Amino acid sequence: MEKGKIGVQQFTVLTVLFTVGSSILIVPSGLAHEAKQDAWLAALLGLAVSLPMVLLYNAITTRNPHKSLVRCSEEILGQWLGKIVSLLYFSYFFILSAVILRNIGDFITTQVLPNTPIQLVHVFFLVVLIMGLRNGLEVISRTAEILFPWVLLFFFLMVVLLPPKFEFGHLTPVLGYGIKPIVRASIPVISTPYMELVAFLMLFPYVSHAPKARKAFLVGVLIGGAMLVVISLLSILVLGADVTSRHLYPSYTLAKKISIGSILERIEVIMAGIWFITIYFKLAVCFYASTMTFAETFRLKEAKSLYLPFGMILVVLSIVAYPDVTYFMKYASKIDFPYSFPYAIGFPLLLLIVGALRNKSGSRY
Repeated sequence: MEKGKIGVQQFTVLTVLFTVGSSILIVPSGLAHEAKQDAWLAALLGLAVSLPMVLLYNAITTRNPHKSLVRCSEEILGQWLGKIVSLLYFSYFFILSAVILRNIGDFITTQVLPNTPIQLVHVFFLVVLIMGLRNGLEVISRTAEILFPWVLLFFFLMVVLLPPKFEFGHLTPVLGYGIKPIVRASIPVISTPYMELVAFLMLFPYVSHAPKARKAFLVGVLIGGAMLVVISLLSILVLGADVTSRHLYPSYTLAKKISIGSILERIEVIMAGIWFITIYFKLAVCFYASTMTFAETFRLKEAKSLYLPFGMILVVLSIVAYPDVTYFMKYASKIDFPYSFPYAIGFPLLLLIVGALRNKSGSRY
């Protein structure tokens, strides 16, 4: 169904943008609420704990080269059980797409255009997304490669311009509340964004060089995770734990603090620019994974015909996905981890173990 190919470097870029995604704006608040001044340590712990998941996905692609998640499920678990697992993954990717789209709408209508209907924001963003996806995965990945240097540049400017605002006292006492708050704070970070990386199992078959793709996947997660650790550290250094935890988008507030004389001020557009680029590609990967999962499960000739009807459904689902931002924060901190666990760890482990046992017994799949 997909004719294009992704280069190894493009795959790394997609992984970085996906990992940063919506998390660069939202994650510091949840970390500071639970871990206080040790929020950056919680972000670091979340990254470290999530790396075995990346190795798990790499192991699946090693045993099943050039096969998508749908094909692996059907060949390893059998046709009917495999289809059930594939449909469950479709629902997971599709609901995740709705939540990401709602994140966009919430940010725009609360921070940028407060009088604009959220439905209008969703429709406009989704139209641009579908236009990109209809050109194929190769075009999306090349576009990501073109825009990635701008993300790095904006991020570098943030890091360079903020040191005059640093208050190193905000970081002390280190481990002042013990290790337990850090562990509790890291759990939501593990689920968002790291557990969501399972969507890349639908992209692996289209990478031009599979062995190098596995290394690129790991490198991309490390770079994206490091950026989340840095932005969490900057939020604590400049805003402090209390202010960071009280703001829904602390890194956006952080950018407002940049002031160089009376010439360079209020450049929060830098943070908004990073976020719009990263969340676009995260939504693109999730929406692409959901449509491809559905198309492969039902043996459709192409997935392009699904973009418009599924996009219309996605607009409605994004509105009803959660009633308000408060509910979303509760979902992200309490519900997301157990909800994502079967898809991110349970089913992939099942595929790896059953595939290894069938291979050992000589059964073909």
